[in-house]
Amino acid sequence: MLLFVFHFKLLVLSVSRDSIICGLDVGTSNIRAVVAQKRAGQEKPQVLGVGSVSSFGLRKGIVVDVEETVKGIKKALDEAEKASGVMINRAFVNIGGNHITCRLSKGVVAVSRADGEISEEDSARAIKAAEAVSIPQNREIIHTIPRFFTVDEEKFIKDPVGMTGVRLEADAILIEGSTPFIKNLQKCLHEAEIDIEDLVLSPLAASRSVLTKRQKELGVLVLDLGGGTSGLTIFEEGDIIHTSILPIGGSHITNDLAIGLRTSVDVAERVKLEYGSALPDEINKKEVIDLSKLEGEEGANSRKYVAEIMHARLNEIFDLANKELKRIDRQGLLPAGLILVGGGAKIPGIIDLAKSELKLPAQIGFPANVDGVLNRIDDPSFATAVGLVLWGMDEVGKDFGPRRTFSFGSPMSKFQKWLKAFLP
Repeated sequence: MLLFVFHFKLLVLSVSRDSIICGLDVGTSNIRAVVAQKRAGQEKPQVLGVGSVSSFGLRKGIVVDVEETVKGIKKALDEAEKASGVMINRAFVNIGGNHITCRLSKGVVAVSRADGEISEEDSARAIKAAEAVSIPQNREIIHTIPRFFTVDEEKFIKDPVGMTGVRLEADAILIEGSTPFIKNLQKCLHEAEIDIEDLVLSPLAASRSVLTKRQKELGVLVLDLGGGTSGLTIFEEGDIIHTSILPIGGSHITNDLAIGLRTSVDVAERVKLEYGSALPDEINKKEVIDLSKLEGEEGANSRKYVAEIMHARLNEIFDLANKELKRIDRQGLLPAGLILVGGGAKIPGIIDLAKSELKLPAQIGFPANVDGVLNRIDDPSFATAVGLVLWGMDEVGKDFGPRRTFSFGSPMSKFQKWLKAFLP
């Protein structure tokens, strides 16, 4: 018993000195968990463990089966806990789905101090004023992202604190979502006995792990090719200027292949992963895929035909991305180009297709700014999960502004979960 108490004290001391952060990417095709630790004196967080399982409870980024989603979350977290040796009861969680919208908003306040010096409180009040917009009862604000401030007549100020003026205006982006869909996701985390540290829009989290400051300054588009949807975020002069969720993802390509090849979805997924390409013109007409080698299916199909099906759907995704660029007058005008992340970024030939369709330089984005178990996360499909960890590291210790915190689960259930970590 004394030994147990001693270990408990050591664990508490260890966690108090070092920040443990979990990023949980609850996606349509996969659920991924990344556990990291930030020690004093280290610039980068150390990845301790990773968990990844298939997801069956979501469709187009939205929870459609609570029970299946909870199972997937628990499995992914169990894997991460075993790999890291750390019990997880809190996480930064992504949110996606085409119910997400964004809008520009402005908030204006009078500087409170008599000498006209702008304080952090004034800045926070201006951002809060930007949130005072009329939204339907079934929607809520997920993020309020300040783009710049205006002090009297001086615009495009990044940080007004310490400056002098009479009138302070905040120009912000409001990212909104459907309250029922958000509550369904919260319920899944509640039943998995996980407290939500914060909900983070998927493409925002992915951007955090793959972009450099220089890319954000020059102007860049991050396109996250997920299973049910594709999320995009556009940065310029260091700030986000637009974000959107496109209603098409990798599962649509799989479904197209299943119909075109007259085969099952499982076989179509294997065909996509093992023989797929985004460039049909580069494939010889004589190349044939023998379906009998895949799950006992019969027949054969042209690999060029497979590439043509995939090319058509990918073209549609890039066309939608181009429309978003047109909406903000940035079509073909982002010097840092396109960064592709997500599972769909690994399709052969997709970079050349993206360059052709978007008229921008393009490359695949890999998670950066972390150390540790890099062989597991050196993959564009882990961009969101790693981004959630980095987002959490940024948020820990912040004193500016309120943080969204959701707390679920009884203390006893959490203690029991913690206790299980010591059992053989």
